[in-house]
Amino acid sequence: MQVITTHLNADFDCLASMLAAKKLYPEARLVFPGSHEKNVRDFLKYSDISFSFDRLRNFPIEEIDLLIVVDTRKRDRIGELQRVLDRPDAKIHIYDHHPFVESDIKAEKVVVEERGATVTIMVEILREKGIDILPDEATIMALGLYEDTASLTTTTTTVHDFRAAEFLLSKGANLSTVSDFISRELSTGQVWLLNELLRSIETHKIKGVEVNIATASTDSYINDLALLTHKVKDIQNLNLLFSIVRMEERVYLVARSRIEAVDVAEVAMEFGGGGHPTASSATVRDLTLFQAKDKLLKVLQEKIHSVDEIREIMSTPAKAISEDEPISEARKLMVMFGLNALPVTNENGKPVGLITRQVMGKAVHHQMEKEKVREVMSGDIATVFPDTPFQELSGILLEKKQAIAPVIQRDTGLLVGVASRSDLLNKLYGESLKKPGTSSKGQEIRYAHSKSVKGLMRERLAQRIFHLFETAGNVCDEMGFNVYVVGGFVRDLLLRIENLDVDLVVEGNGIQFARRLAETFEGRVHSHKRFQTAVVTLPDGFKVDVATARLESYEHPAALPMVEQGSIRNDLYRRDFTINALAIKLNGKKAYRLIDFFGGQKDLREKAVRVLQNLSFVEDPTRAFRAIRFEQRFNFEIGKHTLALLNNAVRKKHFDRLSGGRVLNELILMFREKEPHRMIKRMASLGLLEFIHPAIKLNEPDMAFLKRINEAVVWYTLLYTGKPAKEWLVYLMGLFRNLEPSQKVEACEKLGLLDRNMKIIVEGKEWISRAGKLLVSKRNLTPTDIYEALTPLQPELLLYMMASLEKEEAKKQLSYYVTQLRDVKAELSGKDLLKLGLTPGPIFTEVLDAVRNAKLEGILLSREDEINFVKEKFAGKD
Repeated sequence: MQVITTHLNADFDCLASMLAAKKLYPEARLVFPGSHEKNVRDFLKYSDISFSFDRLRNFPIEEIDLLIVVDTRKRDRIGELQRVLDRPDAKIHIYDHHPFVESDIKAEKVVVEERGATVTIMVEILREKGIDILPDEATIMALGLYEDTASLTTTTTTVHDFRAAEFLLSKGANLSTVSDFISRELSTGQVWLLNELLRSIETHKIKGVEVNIATASTDSYINDLALLTHKVKDIQNLNLLFSIVRMEERVYLVARSRIEAVDVAEVAMEFGGGGHPTASSATVRDLTLFQAKDKLLKVLQEKIHSVDEIREIMSTPAKAISEDEPISEARKLMVMFGLNALPVTNENGKPVGLITRQVMGKAVHHQMEKEKVREVMSGDIATVFPDTPFQELSGILLEKKQAIAPVIQRDTGLLVGVASRSDLLNKLYGESLKKPGTSSKGQEIRYAHSKSVKGLMRERLAQRIFHLFETAGNVCDEMGFNVYVVGGFVRDLLLRIENLDVDLVVEGNGIQFARRLAETFEGRVHSHKRFQTAVVTLPDGFKVDVATARLESYEHPAALPMVEQGSIRNDLYRRDFTINALAIKLNGKKAYRLIDFFGGQKDLREKAVRVLQNLSFVEDPTRAFRAIRFEQRFNFEIGKHTLALLNNAVRKKHFDRLSGGRVLNELILMFREKEPHRMIKRMASLGLLEFIHPAIKLNEPDMAFLKRINEAVVWYTLLYTGKPAKEWLVYLMGLFRNLEPSQKVEACEKLGLLDRNMKIIVEGKEWISRAGKLLVSKRNLTPTDIYEALTPLQPELLLYMMASLEKEEAKKQLSYYVTQLRDVKAELSGKDLLKLGLTPGPIFTEVLDAVRNAKLEGILLSREDEINFVKEKFAGKD
């Protein structure tokens, strides 16, 4: 028997997800494990839509062989049905949107996505499978979606929820019904309870975090405590609120959090409940109201993460300048590293002042470049320590308007870092700063380090990869370093795309860390001291790239960067695009927290490719090729401002400064993507092809031909012939197809192609033409004819020829050669011919060719046949 169920005290998301699951499992029975919320009961009571639900009482639980659980993964939230979980013969399928925890139900099938409501996941599956949704069904699903996302306004709402809402509306969802059951006037009892909660609020300070607790007690049940808690939070503009209410004989807990320091889902789990980091609830058992409150305060002492210290947000090592250096040196440092202010140090390395870009600019204007920095620096400055709470920066940077705060060691007074206004604001308002158009009142504040992705990592990653990260974190803890996984791996993790290219960045000595990591796994290390990087190869061959967190500067446009040690923020800032400037910390108290200083998550949601700085394409023009690659791979769009910067770099001809090898490398990466022809078309539209050769002009037939090359490459790849082709070389041939031979040579030399590859491009069409003439010279082609015509062609030319052929018969001949004829050869060897009495010489080649041709024609089927053939045809010949 198949059964679909959900959690106790079911809400509309439960009802909607159960209904959607019924469409995936039409033979399953719908069973609530317990009671429903009042608005669900009202809907089921007054709705004209008919439902068929089984009561759990007297239900034959022992007959369930497949249990489908929606909107929860908590064992104790499915009531008596948890007995099914202990039966080895029963299968469990789960569909849920809540974060992963260790105690989750173990199931044969688990579908978990980061969505605002579980019903969004169900709608996506129904759409993918082409299962139709009736208007009444769409209305119920919309009820679940709008209730769980507070009408698409909660911080857990994703772009997928908006798409699901759009789809449900297109299927006839009735928003009037949704409004009737979600946006209702408060009852008399609810108004009373709201006032009680507002009146009873107590504020506690725990580890620097303000915790607000509202309590109430009533002998009757009042529904929608979650709604009332949300209203209290908004009315009082609270960042953290717990409501504890006794109703009848039970105590209920509802929590709402706007801050990173408190994951209220973890708190609710201590009371047998669950939810999200920002919203959770629990039904408290065997405790009075006051006992529940006391327990909550004790739990919060354990669960609240300490308020972050300045060491968590400062940039280190700090760029500074000696007070005895000339102002011209300050100007050089500010320009090279994009700084607005520099700490000024004395001969002992202690900060004694600041110099800002504004002051430096005025000094230069007055021709004071040779004067010492001490002459113009600001000397009355405030400094902070690494363990100073970061909130103290507000008074220094915002109220006193000091440009930066030097961070010094307590014992020595030496400079160890700097904290800027952007560091502070990003910490305080990281997410809200990236959401234009929202008001500050009641804003859902989420810090830059606001999101734990441990659950997502456990869910998406193979155990060996997760173990690698755990080990890397432990190694860095022992060494006193910080380690992060960064870049494309993090981007693809958030996009739910597999990516096994692991890049680790270490705040510390990356090469030392790499050696220790390799020792731990009994692997080996190859390091590059100049760039402070290393590659760790594990015993199974898996490679891990390790880099020291670093700053980069460029002596001139398109130059290779100069590198020096920096912080994770410095390291991420040097990256090409915001979507690649993401990191996950792997150790310390912030382990498995997503770090997003530059809005990468927002750009992933908006499907945008954006650079981090305006000189990005000037300093490294190859980023233009990468922008196109990511845009086309993910079906994103290059951001409007980024596109303007790219077009400006094209107009200024910065790409002319690139070496051919760097351009070729980017082209090869492009041509390894799934649809390179789309990328070539985009390059053409942006004027980038002229930097490869100005004579390259692509029209519609050319684009159609490049698409046929793509089809030929896909065909060849799927054959698994064991004879790889350089697909990128085939695309280059297609790109250069209209160039004159001399122009092809120019283009190849500009890209720095090896002579053998250049020869294929320059002479390849002629070789293909000769092969084609041989094929058409005979009417009834034999396998030997086909073999002899095509054997001189390299795999790349075979693919180019396949894309060029128009007649199906010719394509079949080429396919026949690649799949069946190409590897045919004689089993006999020269030694065998000696044994058969033949004298070594040209006769050997003649004999083996004759044997091969006979095999091609199907005359010889075995080694014995070959021996007899040689004896018969070549006996006595020299």
